[in-house]
Amino acid sequence: MASRAIWKGQLRLSLVSIPIEIHSARNSGSRVSFRQIHGPSGEPVRYQKTVQGVGPVENDDILKGYETDDGEYILLEPDEIDAIRLETKKTLELVQFVDTNEIAPIWFDRPYYVVPTDELAEDAYRVVRDALRKSGKAGLGQLTMRGKEYLCALRPCGDGILLETLHYEQDIRDADPLFSSIEDAASDDELLEVATQLIEKKSAPFDAGAFEDHYAAALRDLIDAEMKSKKTPRARAGDTDGAEAGNVVDLMDALKKSLKQGKQGSGRSRKKAS
Repeated sequence: MASRAIWKGQLRLSLVSIPIEIHSARNSGSRVSFRQIHGPSGEPVRYQKTVQGVGPVENDDILKGYETDDGEYILLEPDEIDAIRLETKKTLELVQFVDTNEIAPIWFDRPYYVVPTDELAEDAYRVVRDALRKSGKAGLGQLTMRGKEYLCALRPCGDGILLETLHYEQDIRDADPLFSSIEDAASDDELLEVATQLIEKKSAPFDAGAFEDHYAAALRDLIDAEMKSKKTPRARAGDTDGAEAGNVVDLMDALKKSLKQGKQGSGRSRKKAS
């Protein structure tokens, strides 16, 4: 399946702008995933957006609310949020450069591939890639995607450029309260020597392919075995029309319950009035 860009814009270095696309570097389809199934009926569990006392609601009626210290919500229309104009929505400018080993692993969030959008952009793209490689630096900048502005680090990756989103300072918890109880004393020299020798003995170039997700492999083996067994409970996946019909039934049931509650409430009001 062809990769689809999740962000398109300009990579800017001083006065040079390079049209680029950003693609996720993570392969989400490699994991074993499950659907929640209602055991008695064998139907997939679906979720509805509901409001207490109202029932199911339409997506068009949902606003974003910011809860204040007073327990109130400041309501914002989608258009008001979209109207916030940030240059980082379309431009990723490299504003600072640091040694690649200067960024501790705790700051890294998600990896992405940066690629030029066309052949005309490749020359400038290669210059930036090679300059980063020669200098041993990572370029820092910010970009906005999916409703959030990210801090990013760019560095060479094979023939291309890797972008890694970074956590902001306020996103990382202070480790001192957790580590403060660990005694800061020197280790026993003999034990330290043995541990160091063990590390050296097991040292090798990093190769992710040498490691296997044993849990995922065991899950696949279990699923394969259960597929071959006639005793395994099964539920038939419904088609799209069936799913829509199920949603209609769910909605009708919720509306009937709301109507019934409304009648009961009005009945109690009439009794009090009389």
